[in-house]
Amino acid sequence: MPREELRMLQGKRLHKVVDYVYHNVPFYREKMQAMDITPDDIRSVDDIVKLPFTTKQDLRDNYPFGLLAAPQSEIVRVHASTGTTGNPTIVGYTRKDIEIWSECMTRCLSSYGISRDDLFSVAYGYGLFTGGLGVHYGVENLGAAVVPASTGNTEKHVRLLRDLGITGIACTPSYALHLAETMEKMGLSKDDIKLRVGAFGAEPWTENMRREIENRLGLKAYNIYGLSEIMGPCVSYECECQNGSHINEDHFLPEIIDPVTCEPLGYGQQGELVFTTLTKEGMPLLRYRTKDLSCLMDGECGCGRTSVRMGKITGRSDDMLIIRGINVFPSQVESVLLTIPECAPHYKLIVERHDNLDTLTVLVEIRQEYFDQGFDTLSPITDLEKKVAAKLKSVLSIAAKVQIKSPNTIERSEGKSRLVEDRRVLK
Repeated sequence: MPREELRMLQGKRLHKVVDYVYHNVPFYREKMQAMDITPDDIRSVDDIVKLPFTTKQDLRDNYPFGLLAAPQSEIVRVHASTGTTGNPTIVGYTRKDIEIWSECMTRCLSSYGISRDDLFSVAYGYGLFTGGLGVHYGVENLGAAVVPASTGNTEKHVRLLRDLGITGIACTPSYALHLAETMEKMGLSKDDIKLRVGAFGAEPWTENMRREIENRLGLKAYNIYGLSEIMGPCVSYECECQNGSHINEDHFLPEIIDPVTCEPLGYGQQGELVFTTLTKEGMPLLRYRTKDLSCLMDGECGCGRTSVRMGKITGRSDDMLIIRGINVFPSQVESVLLTIPECAPHYKLIVERHDNLDTLTVLVEIRQEYFDQGFDTLSPITDLEKKVAAKLKSVLSIAAKVQIKSPNTIERSEGKSRLVEDRRVLK
């Protein structure tokens, strides 16, 4: 679609979604009334700067269903991501939302060259995480065959790759490298499988990682981007040119802002990525601040697509970590530790990568009074570590190794730089 025609479509959809949330979501109506804005003030894409921002904290404050615009009877699926205080971020989808999600995901897959003739393995986690089902429905919508492998049992997955002749796969880039390593340990090489296309996302990766994945698995590796609050995987995708990721901007209107001043930035300028959902019914969001740092790229792409592209995510404007595709905040860990009487509020997170899989270790001090009562012996410490690890897993949705430390042994500091030690090396 020509750019001017697309902008007109976006303007019409923007007015429609603003009117929709104004009349169906008290949160947005109150925000707009406080700013003296009505839906009639939003007539074109240029008017988006008049609208309020939405943050992850707004989603938490309206937990669980305060931001739903559709009646709960119209919600056919609920996904969730973890929150910093234990409450997950809840997102509801109508049947139309699922259809649009599937169609956008199909666009991604077709850009990679996937067709009805392919057998596609989905190795993202299924369940509340949007990755597994998001890709799954897109593959089925395209007409290819799905192998819902999910995560874990990697040796079985390798056998399926070989025996079924699977040609496409979606997973995190680190899991792709883990698959390659497992395959090599089993005495297999890329010549023993038929993989030709990989869709990788949900965590940061580099061009060197891309080349290594391609060399070890014998496929072409493509980036895919999404986030639970907007629509999971399918928000943007690489084409065969691999020069930025095309945004499905007839459904997701992108902006780049200065993360400090919130002022809009131009094409090519690095800033915080912001999205407005133009067609969602269940839980539309206006100007959602993703905290992802990127840029928007204009100009015609060699593939012929006219949609704007986004550059690679270069970092975050907050303290969030992405570990095995799961968002983890230090404050989540702190909220758990504060519920355990034996634990002092002094901790450190160590993130490492072993066998191409991310690991999280939590160092936490024991309180002096419990240490004095004999908790410096092995058995009580081990029991406490298991207790803390179990509570952390229930909140973070990933396993963490816990090490209990003696009082006053963890360096005191404030901020992410000292609370978190990220030892992963992305080459």
